[in-house]
Amino acid sequence: MNALIDTLIYALSLYWWIIIASAIFSWLYAFNVVNARNQFVSNIGNVLYRLTEPVFRPIRRFMPDLGGIDISPIIVLLIIFFLQRFLDSTVRNVLTGF
Repeated sequence: MNALIDTLIYALSLYWWIIIASAIFSWLYAFNVVNARNQFVSNIGNVLYRLTEPVFRPIRRFMPDLGGIDISPIIVLLIIFFLQRFLDSTVRNVLTGF
């Protein structure tokens, strides 16, 4: 069972870095640091969007309008942090018998 918990924690860590990459890419795109017409850059943006948007969309529905600021990635990162700690401490201790 420890292997399953470790795999879930690793998957959450991987998604954590995907969210960070998506946020950095969106800043680079917004400030025209990367060429938006480049096919490779467009593909990277598309992949990051498809990986993160299904998680961000429900959170954005409940968030108030903050103008141009999108804090949904921060909220998802906090949720991932909580899930990692919950899996590592509570679930592992319950399954191993403390």
